[in-house]
Amino acid sequence: MRSWKERVMHMVLFEFGGLVIVTPLASALSGHGLAEIGILAVGLATAAMAWNLVWNWGFDRIVPTRQRSLSQRLAQAFGFELGLLVMTLPAVAWWMEIGLIEAFWLDAGFMLFFLIYAMVFNTVFDRVMQRRLAKGATR
Repeated sequence: MRSWKERVMHMVLFEFGGLVIVTPLASALSGHGLAEIGILAVGLATAAMAWNLVWNWGFDRIVPTRQRSLSQRLAQAFGFELGLLVMTLPAVAWWMEIGLIEAFWLDAGFMLFFLIYAMVFNTVFDRVMQRRLAKGATR
Protein backbone atom coordinates (compact mmCIF):
# COMPACT_ATOMS: atom_id res chain seq x y z
CA MET A 1 0.00 0.00 0.00
CA ARG A 2 1.07 3.55 -0.60
CA SER A 3 2.15 5.83 2.24
CA TRP A 4 0.72 9.33 2.70
CA LYS A 5 4.13 10.72 1.76
CA GLU A 6 4.01 8.81 -1.53
CA ARG A 7 0.41 9.90 -2.15
CA VAL A 8 1.27 13.57 -1.63
CA MET A 9 4.37 13.30 -3.85
CA HIS A 10 2.25 11.61 -6.56
CA MET A 11 -0.43 14.28 -6.32
CA VAL A 12 1.94 17.26 -6.46
CA LEU A 13 4.03 15.88 -9.34
CA PHE A 14 0.91 14.90 -11.28
CA GLU A 15 -0.82 18.28 -10.95
CA PHE A 16 2.30 20.37 -11.54
CA GLY A 17 3.18 18.44 -14.69
CA GLY A 18 -0.38 18.62 -15.93
CA LEU A 19 -0.61 22.39 -15.38
CA VAL A 20 2.62 23.02 -17.24
CA ILE A 21 1.31 21.13 -20.26
CA VAL A 22 -2.44 21.88 -20.30
CA THR A 23 -2.58 25.62 -19.51
CA PRO A 24 -0.94 26.94 -22.69
CA LEU A 25 -2.59 24.20 -24.74
CA ALA A 26 -6.09 25.01 -23.45
CA SER A 27 -5.53 28.72 -23.93
CA ALA A 28 -4.47 28.25 -27.54
CA LEU A 29 -7.31 25.84 -28.37
CA SER A 30 -10.11 27.68 -26.57
CA GLY A 31 -9.24 31.23 -27.51
CA HIS A 32 -9.43 32.30 -23.85
CA GLY A 33 -6.53 34.23 -22.34
CA LEU A 34 -3.63 32.43 -20.70
CA ALA A 35 -4.33 34.13 -17.34
CA GLU A 36 -8.04 33.25 -17.43
CA ILE A 37 -7.32 29.61 -18.31
CA GLY A 38 -4.37 29.53 -15.90
CA ILE A 39 -6.50 30.60 -12.92
CA LEU A 40 -9.17 28.10 -13.92
CA ALA A 41 -6.54 25.37 -14.29
CA VAL A 42 -5.09 26.13 -10.85
CA GLY A 43 -8.60 26.00 -9.35
CA LEU A 44 -9.31 22.71 -11.08
CA ALA A 45 -5.91 21.37 -10.00
CA THR A 46 -6.68 22.27 -6.38
CA ALA A 47 -10.01 20.44 -6.55
CA ALA A 48 -8.28 17.57 -8.36
CA MET A 49 -5.63 17.24 -5.64
CA ALA A 50 -8.27 16.77 -2.95
CA TRP A 51 -10.24 14.37 -5.17
CA ASN A 52 -7.00 12.56 -6.11
CA LEU A 53 -6.33 11.65 -2.48
CA VAL A 54 -9.88 10.37 -1.97
CA TRP A 55 -10.28 8.55 -5.31
CA ASN A 56 -6.87 6.87 -5.40
CA TRP A 57 -7.09 5.84 -1.73
CA GLY A 58 -10.39 4.11 -2.54
CA PHE A 59 -9.10 2.66 -5.80
CA ASP A 60 -6.03 1.24 -4.02
CA ARG A 61 -8.40 -0.54 -1.63
CA ILE A 62 -10.30 -2.10 -4.54
CA VAL A 63 -7.21 -2.92 -6.65
CA PRO A 64 -4.32 -3.28 -4.15
CA THR A 65 -1.47 -3.86 -6.60
CA ARG A 66 0.98 -1.69 -8.51
CA GLN A 67 0.89 -4.01 -11.51
CA ARG A 68 -2.46 -3.06 -12.99
CA SER A 69 -3.96 -4.17 -16.27
CA LEU A 70 -4.89 -1.72 -19.01
CA SER A 71 -8.58 -2.05 -18.08
CA GLN A 72 -7.76 -1.31 -14.43
CA ARG A 73 -5.71 1.74 -15.51
CA LEU A 74 -8.62 2.92 -17.67
CA ALA A 75 -11.07 2.47 -14.79
CA GLN A 76 -8.77 4.36 -12.43
CA ALA A 77 -8.24 7.27 -14.82
CA PHE A 78 -11.80 7.46 -16.16
CA GLY A 79 -13.41 7.23 -12.72
CA PHE A 80 -11.19 9.99 -11.42
CA GLU A 81 -11.87 12.29 -14.39
CA LEU A 82 -15.62 11.65 -14.43
CA GLY A 83 -15.91 12.41 -10.71
CA LEU A 84 -13.90 15.60 -11.16
CA LEU A 85 -16.00 16.65 -14.17
CA VAL A 86 -19.24 16.29 -12.21
CA MET A 87 -17.83 18.30 -9.30
CA THR A 88 -16.28 21.14 -11.32
CA LEU A 89 -18.70 21.78 -14.19
CA PRO A 90 -20.70 24.56 -12.45
CA ALA A 91 -17.50 26.35 -11.39
CA VAL A 92 -16.10 26.22 -14.93
CA ALA A 93 -19.30 27.72 -16.37
CA TRP A 94 -19.32 30.47 -13.74
CA TRP A 95 -15.61 31.37 -14.02
CA MET A 96 -15.53 31.43 -17.80
CA GLU A 97 -18.96 33.14 -17.99
CA ILE A 98 -20.23 30.52 -20.40
CA GLY A 99 -23.19 28.16 -20.52
CA LEU A 100 -23.15 24.66 -19.11
CA ILE A 101 -22.88 23.07 -22.57
CA GLU A 102 -19.83 25.12 -23.52
CA ALA A 103 -18.39 24.52 -20.04
CA PHE A 104 -18.97 20.81 -20.51
CA TRP A 105 -16.96 20.81 -23.74
CA LEU A 106 -14.16 22.85 -22.18
CA ASP A 107 -14.16 20.60 -19.10
CA ALA A 108 -14.36 17.54 -21.36
CA GLY A 109 -11.24 18.76 -23.17
CA PHE A 110 -9.43 18.98 -19.83
CA MET A 111 -10.81 15.54 -18.98
CA LEU A 112 -9.62 13.98 -22.22
CA PHE A 113 -6.15 15.44 -21.80
CA PHE A 114 -5.90 14.32 -18.17
CA LEU A 115 -7.36 10.90 -18.93
CA ILE A 116 -4.47 10.19 -21.28
CA TYR A 117 -1.96 12.01 -19.08
CA ALA A 118 -3.13 10.08 -15.98
CA MET A 119 -2.68 6.72 -17.66
CA VAL A 120 0.86 7.58 -18.77
CA PHE A 121 1.84 9.35 -15.54
CA ASN A 122 0.46 6.65 -13.22
CA THR A 123 2.13 3.86 -15.17
CA VAL A 124 5.51 5.63 -15.13
CA PHE A 125 5.13 6.65 -11.47
CA ASP A 126 4.31 3.09 -10.39
CA ARG A 127 7.27 1.66 -12.31
CA VAL A 128 9.64 4.22 -10.80
CA MET A 129 8.30 3.50 -7.31
CA GLN A 130 8.59 -0.27 -7.85
CA ARG A 131 12.26 0.18 -8.76
CA ARG A 132 12.88 2.46 -5.77
CA LEU A 133 11.16 0.03 -3.41
CA ALA A 134 13.07 -2.92 -4.88
CA LYS A 135 16.38 -1.08 -4.42
CA GLY A 136 15.42 -0.20 -0.86
CA ALA A 137 14.58 -3.86 -0.10
CA THR A 138 18.01 -5.03 -1.28
CA ARG A 139 19.86 -2.62 0.98
